[in-house]
Amino acid sequence: MNENMQIVFGLLGGLAIFIYGMNMMSECLQKAAGEKMKSILALLTKNPVLGVLAGALTTAVLQSSSATTVMAIGFVSAGLMNLPQAISIIFGANIGTTMTAQIIAFKISDYIYIIIFVGFIIAFIAKSEKAKSIGQTIFAFGLLFLGIETMGDVMKPLASSPMFTQLIASVKHIPVLGVGVGTLMTLVVQSSSATIAVLQNFAAQAGPDGMTSILGLTGAIPILLGDNIGTTITALLASVGQPRDARRTAVAHCIFNLSGALIFIWLIKPFAYVIQMISPKGPEVQVISRQIANAHTSFNIVMTLIWIPLIWLMVKIVMKVIPDAKTSEKREPSRPQFLDDKLIGQPTVALSLARKEITRCSEMAGETLQKLISLVKGETNEQLEEVLEQGHDVGKLTEQINEYLTNMFSSGSLTEKQTTQTAGLMYMLGDVDRVNGLSMEIAESVREKKEQKYKYSKEAMRDLTKSLEQIQGMYREAIQVLMTGSTENAKKIVKKKEKVLDLTIHMGKSHVERVGKGKCSSKLTVPFNHVLQNIGRMGNCCVNIADAVLAQSDLNEFTAFVKEEN
Repeated sequence: MNENMQIVFGLLGGLAIFIYGMNMMSECLQKAAGEKMKSILALLTKNPVLGVLAGALTTAVLQSSSATTVMAIGFVSAGLMNLPQAISIIFGANIGTTMTAQIIAFKISDYIYIIIFVGFIIAFIAKSEKAKSIGQTIFAFGLLFLGIETMGDVMKPLASSPMFTQLIASVKHIPVLGVGVGTLMTLVVQSSSATIAVLQNFAAQAGPDGMTSILGLTGAIPILLGDNIGTTITALLASVGQPRDARRTAVAHCIFNLSGALIFIWLIKPFAYVIQMISPKGPEVQVISRQIANAHTSFNIVMTLIWIPLIWLMVKIVMKVIPDAKTSEKREPSRPQFLDDKLIGQPTVALSLARKEITRCSEMAGETLQKLISLVKGETNEQLEEVLEQGHDVGKLTEQINEYLTNMFSSGSLTEKQTTQTAGLMYMLGDVDRVNGLSMEIAESVREKKEQKYKYSKEAMRDLTKSLEQIQGMYREAIQVLMTGSTENAKKIVKKKEKVLDLTIHMGKSHVERVGKGKCSSKLTVPFNHVLQNIGRMGNCCVNIADAVLAQSDLNEFTAFVKEEN
């Protein structure tokens, strides 16, 4: 294999190791700290400044601006965050993602294999999921630097290539060309962190004098600007087909970096001078990597300071570019409003969205029950069709939510805690579905009563109506518990378990008494008892929901967002 091919494959191999290590580290950190980061995002979004801090901190910890962006988009979709808050988080994520370049600037080549070995041992022998995630994070951290070291080693011969040095000279003297190179690099690699790592490695190669960088800071800055533009184009392409808020967020990100590039392209030399002043002193080839990292961080901080007071303008722009849907468009009740298949790989967000959808589904099932009560009172064909139509919509929605939760299980991205939460949600959704199904069964009993011309006494109809209204109140309490995670209210519902049983027994005895007095026909006993059994089952479902809340000790933390919104 000739030297050029060795350089190409060495560079690609090192890049592959770097990207794999970075993605692995991000995934492991999300498993270890995802829930805490979600809480931080929820708490620190009261104003734009706090939103920026939340976005920066979350991204710095998770080592993934994409993960932070996805969380923000998911929270907007779920109604837990508005668009200005999400945009402020995106600004912060841009700052947080520069921490990767700052980490890369540290010279730890002598410790790479020790780090990899330690991480492997911890992950291999650890029993708990959290300890295993920590070990995998350390292992991935070592891989990241191994990829950087590999790329640096294969790039060294390039410094002595006349053709390559000539090309670099062109980039140094034509900033627009450097921006184009950086943009193209990021579009090809699909990772700005990776392309900046390549840039840092290449710039660290010595020129003919052995002291100065082959590229220099003024040559690196335009490429850095291009890297930032490239990542926005990648985000725009990824947002195609996603919810409206996801596309708006991608547009905001694009405007942020494009406006920055347009400003800084005219200020390369003074910007480079400032960066050199605030960076460590020494031979350029030794400090250039840190200078590039500082330039990356400074660029995003300056642009954030410019845009924070102008968030209102950013919102107007993105709303203009991607307007709201026409109000005339009617949304299908059975179609999920919050679920997004693209977010399944982000369980922290996906769980929030699933919970929001289950809450909506529960409210729809409550509407079915309300319509059933009206049907029992009026017994019109129109009321019957309303109950059945609403019930079918709830049934379809339930199926789709269950499929979404099942896909979350099969994704393999859930932690033990998230697995418990998902199973709990499926359990509660099952009881909501049963309440809805029982409402439809009772509606069918009313249809049969009309067709067979059964005639219940006024006392029997009053008892049925009263019991359904009691169950409705109990169901409302159960749904409120589901939304808030209140263990105190859950215990109150559980205590009503005996009352539900007593209710059905009392109604059954009353019916027997009426039959004995000739007020009700004996042939109505079977259909009447069938309705009573279904009412009792509804009450048990309400108790089951409350039991599930009590069984999940971490449910309160999980419902924090929803609790605030409601």
